[in-house]
Amino acid sequence: MYELYIGNKNYSSWSLRPWVLMRTLGIAFTEHLAPFDPGTSWAKFRAFSPSGKVPCLVDGATVVWDSMGIAEYLAERHAGAWPEEGPARAWARCAAAEMHSGFGALRQRCSMNCGLRVRLDAITPDLQRDLDRIDELWSEGLQRFGGPFLAGPSFTAADAFYAPVAFRVRTYGLPLSGASAAYARELLAMPSMRQWDDEAIAEPWRDNEHEVEAMQGATLIEDLRKAP
Repeated sequence: MYELYIGNKNYSSWSLRPWVLMRTLGIAFTEHLAPFDPGTSWAKFRAFSPSGKVPCLVDGATVVWDSMGIAEYLAERHAGAWPEEGPARAWARCAAAEMHSGFGALRQRCSMNCGLRVRLDAITPDLQRDLDRIDELWSEGLQRFGGPFLAGPSFTAADAFYAPVAFRVRTYGLPLSGASAAYARELLAMPSMRQWDDEAIAEPWRDNEHEVEAMQGATLIEDLRKAP
């Protein structure tokens, strides 16, 4: 059975991607959660991940690190990781790659924190540019391939790569057009996403660096997590 190493569910957007893809496609795996430790995560994660980062997938003697590498590895072994139709598959791969390498302002300004609800003091021009591009990309995929997912009727790796954005939209109240906002709600309503969310909120750990990131230029509305 696969072994998937992840970080805190409350914070780790990278870990969410292969986790939700495997859960949604029904690919069995054993989960290993390694909480972030300030200043020591790299050394601890090196015990299972060559890059010292999460996520990391272990398949017997094969170790696959990085969320994109994991998605491609799974696609070679399981149907449904990418769309079957060539045009949809090409678009989905491009969309996932764009998320994997881009949207720096969104990542920096709106780090993932499932348990918080905050209000941004302002949406900066670079953040707005990222939101506009996500809105454009989501709208294109939904219209071109018919929805309800980005590349057609089935959840694929493209949706898995944007799943953390849905949590960010909810946490920070980020504005999107009607179709894109509905798609974010569609993702959040999925059983696998609800499971991740419930387990994230129940986590006892707090990582100060992530907490500070979430509150920069923002006002706290609600913290749904239990006291650590």
